[in-house]
Amino acid sequence: MVRNIGIPGVEPPKKTCDDPNCPFHGRLSVRGKLIEGVVISDKPQRTVIVRHDYLHYVKKYRRYMRKHSHIPAHNPPCLDAREGDRVLIAECRPLSKTVAFVVVKVIERAQG
Repeated sequence: MVRNIGIPGVEPPKKTCDDPNCPFHGRLSVRGKLIEGVVISDKPQRTVIVRHDYLHYVKKYRRYMRKHSHIPAHNPPCLDAREGDRVLIAECRPLSKTVAFVVVKVIERAQG
């Protein structure tokens, strides 16, 4: 059974998994923000740390400042994102104390 998660341009993966927290093969629904970033760590079990780069406007100097944040996200086994991959993550219900996002698409695999 493969579900349509309702995000345009996001196709279900060809691999299947039995993870209950997979948006495609489990019962997890996604809603809210969609964020693109780079996986900087895949050491936690079924979790990746995604670096999200963005620009912050500083009113006083009328310029933009580059900033980044690290977002922990659940990594379903069917997608299997690795360090260096560009991924799309979607907001979901809290899965643990720090994890409230899930990987929905691997945009680009890391070289090597």
